[in-house]
Amino acid sequence: MDADLPVSPPRAWADIDLATLRSNLNVAREAGGADVMVVVKAGAYGHGLEPVAKVLAAERVAFVGVANVGEARRIRDAGVDTRIYLLGATWAEERAEVVARDWTPCLSSLEEAAHFDRLATAAGRRLRVHLAVDTGMGRGGFPEDGLDGLMEALESFRHLEIEGIGSHLPSADEDEEFTHAQIDRYHRILERLGGASNFRWRHLLNSAGLLGYDRRLCNLTRPGLMLYGVSPLPRHQTGLRPVMTLNSRVTLVRLLPAGHGVSYGRQFVTTRPTRVATIGIGYGDGYPRHLSGNGARVHIGGHDCPVIGRVTMDQIMVDVTDAGRVVEGDKVELFGANIPVHEVAQKAGTIAWEIFTGITPRVARCYSGG
Repeated sequence: MDADLPVSPPRAWADIDLATLRSNLNVAREAGGADVMVVVKAGAYGHGLEPVAKVLAAERVAFVGVANVGEARRIRDAGVDTRIYLLGATWAEERAEVVARDWTPCLSSLEEAAHFDRLATAAGRRLRVHLAVDTGMGRGGFPEDGLDGLMEALESFRHLEIEGIGSHLPSADEDEEFTHAQIDRYHRILERLGGASNFRWRHLLNSAGLLGYDRRLCNLTRPGLMLYGVSPLPRHQTGLRPVMTLNSRVTLVRLLPAGHGVSYGRQFVTTRPTRVATIGIGYGDGYPRHLSGNGARVHIGGHDCPVIGRVTMDQIMVDVTDAGRVVEGDKVELFGANIPVHEVAQKAGTIAWEIFTGITPRVARCYSGG
């Protein structure tokens, strides 16, 4: 009987253009001149883990990079057979699954290596692993002053294949001097560990790194944000297009008199008769509350309309007085082709990565270009 009931369209939704995703991957390939590990952690930066991973894997990338075993499991269960790389450290209770499923972990300590070797020995297999080296991120990896005797110790683990070596750039979009020094440090570490030829895969460069810095010795890049259409270095935005457009609908339009408060706390009070449209999206959907009072705008019918009052959990209000005819049901762009996501992030006092990954499951993902 329920099958006969009407189903409402989503109140808030994200259009995900998979053709644009593939186009951005091509930009990353051309910029890096190397094999690619596509980074799809955090639900492919909020774009949808399984659909995005399947599209990118079909483009013959070398690795799919995820944050944890839960993401790896979901990708594999979705039918992706591209090699899966775990970008962060694993803890002891996760490692048996990593070995059993032949995922590729990065190692930050000899203790991890010894545990993986014991598990691989018990499973009767040889596990391919990468070394993580700390060149300045401070989050994981072998430190530069802890490299003496490292390769000899690792080579004693008969069921591990030391296949790659990677590090991470924490400030490539902010501090060029530090980043250049970090890249030099990575090259020094390579030489101390026997030279580049000792490692099948050498990777350091994230989106900002591959767009703006020296790529010598690296034969694998790890684009993340740029795949989704945003360059962390604004001067390199050319060629990248947004994959996600965040949309909602006008649910109500009212005329408020001068002197009328709008939203919680009366942060905004009208100074003239004002046509106010209520939009069906809020911070419960991932539209940041920190946009309140900070000059945010939305796009309705070819017009930019200022957000007024505080962003609430489920709704926002915008001034449509000067926007022509706006009626219930009109489509509203929160960010996309007309409003860059980095503008939203800046006005919210955060970064594009957080805006993307903060879009909640309540927002339907609608795919095209597959």
